[in-house]
Amino acid sequence: MELNEFTQKVEEVLIRHKSILDIMTKLQETDARTTRAVAKAVTECGCISIKASKQQLSTEVDYSELDKFTSNHIDGELCPRCKEQLVHEIGDHIFYISALCNTLNLSPGDILSKKHDEITTLGKFSLF
Repeated sequence: MELNEFTQKVEEVLIRHKSILDIMTKLQETDARTTRAVAKAVTECGCISIKASKQQLSTEVDYSELDKFTSNHIDGELCPRCKEQLVHEIGDHIFYISALCNTLNLSPGDILSKKHDEITTLGKFSLF
């Protein structure tokens, strides 16, 4: 499915939470539910664990190579149940991002294209 097609479908089906205030609060809610689903995968299911520590970054390493020396701090892999829950929660979040774009007459495709161009041009330096 194409992003513009999805965004158009969101426009068609979003009736109840059409106010910008509803959309913004639903966006916050779906973000929190996504975060909660990750936390439950760790604390309730245990399919993944978080082993966080300070990233050890050497000043002698070139910035373009830093990704080889950093970690995402996750051990394990999502089980099918946790993965399904996260797909659902992230899908809801993307739904409300699309709704926000529709309400503000922004094109998610154009936004992603612009961000893609930016990270393509600036590479790893785009995150500064």
